[in-house]
Amino acid sequence: MHARAPHVAVVGGGISGLAAAHRLRMLLGPDARITVIEQSDRLGGKLRTTELAGVRFDVGAEAFLHRKPEAQELINEVGLADHVVHPTAAKASVHAAGRTHQLPAHTFMGVPASVETVRHMLSSEGALRVEMEPTLPPIELKGDVAVGLLMKERFGPEVADRLVSPLLGGVYAGRADELGLRATMPQIATLLDKGVGSLLAAAAMMMPAPPQARSARPPVFASLNNGVSSLVDRLAEVARPEVRLGLPVRVLSWLGAGWRLEIGSAATPEYLECDGVVLAVPAPSARKLLHEIAPQVSAAYGKVEVASMAVVALALPPGTELPDRSGILIAEGERYSDRITPFTAKAFTFSSRKWAHYGEPVILRGSVGRHGETALLQRSDADLVKAVRNDLRELTGINTAPIDYVVQRWGGGLPQYGVGHVDLVDTIERGIAEVPGLSVAGATLHGVGVPACIATADAAAARVAAHLLGRVRR
Repeated sequence: MHARAPHVAVVGGGISGLAAAHRLRMLLGPDARITVIEQSDRLGGKLRTTELAGVRFDVGAEAFLHRKPEAQELINEVGLADHVVHPTAAKASVHAAGRTHQLPAHTFMGVPASVETVRHMLSSEGALRVEMEPTLPPIELKGDVAVGLLMKERFGPEVADRLVSPLLGGVYAGRADELGLRATMPQIATLLDKGVGSLLAAAAMMMPAPPQARSARPPVFASLNNGVSSLVDRLAEVARPEVRLGLPVRVLSWLGAGWRLEIGSAATPEYLECDGVVLAVPAPSARKLLHEIAPQVSAAYGKVEVASMAVVALALPPGTELPDRSGILIAEGERYSDRITPFTAKAFTFSSRKWAHYGEPVILRGSVGRHGETALLQRSDADLVKAVRNDLRELTGINTAPIDYVVQRWGGGLPQYGVGHVDLVDTIERGIAEVPGLSVAGATLHGVGVPACIATADAAAARVAAHLLGRVRR
């Protein structure tokens, strides 16, 4: 029987926080009190669906990896399976060295499995470097290494600059020279640790089986036809938490038998006492809240840098012809044909080509901002829209004025998986394991995608629930 119903505070109302609240409800039962505290005025975090020319449109994460089970399983669990959609057959492309090419097949995050698949994107010297890579001394990883450094050592600069960096920039808003191999390409790192001494060979081992052996292979990506943030809305419905919006958590304190959170403004603080806490917040916020409670964990969070970016969504008039591709990645440092004007966007997604459920008008989005490009994002909305439209015209010839647009800025919330990131996460998780009734979740830990965030949320909820069920139940 219960001595009393447990109370858990979930700090952070993004997908990690809401997934944790849902799992806590499942584990602790209907009588448990669950409070979600979010400093902004809405739930969803980096999942945001807005209205663009009368259409529900994602201006945050627009999809999730379907081959990783956590997101699809959660969607099934909360009754949204009928809303899952998959991309069309349109292919992605990359603009590098002044030309736009279809993104090569048989590459793993841009790492080629053979020279033939990337030869058309490289100079003759660059192709020769790729072809000869297996003849170099075998790779012996000692700790972690920057992705860009390893690629340039093995392949020369062209593979890193024209393929790997644009792909990593799309996922992490970061740069290949700053991102660590073990966190961004763990599968490649594992193969190298096992003695596969060549990047070309490691990438070849990551390639899918021949068609005859993979007839039932599932799609890579999926989305929800009402917007990815509809998953957050549904989680809030089924988890039934008490939701507190617009209230930052200022101080987190251990009372000896539970927790106290100071929330709201410094002038008029409010105090909330609870039995357990899940922190599902970006690294800078976690660092501040854990400074007194777990100094080593706080210090590890403090070493995780964050990037900012913006999404510029454009609705073009019905009948506007988009290129027959899902989008274009833009290599860093690319310029217009005048060789003077740099591109502002790092990528375009031609949403009306990529997703069949969009009708009219014609919708696309441009992504702006890599790690360190703070000045770029200080431009006004009007300036960003103008720059993105100019980039679109340069790449595709489309100069049609939009009938609607939305600029969504994401400030400081995209964690950078730098060299040694895996060790930082190990420090965080080991340190938190020593603190009773406290756990952490979110994109800082094991991946920035929706499935990875859900996995951390499930683990965090399970840890807090195990503590509370042992302490609160009699």
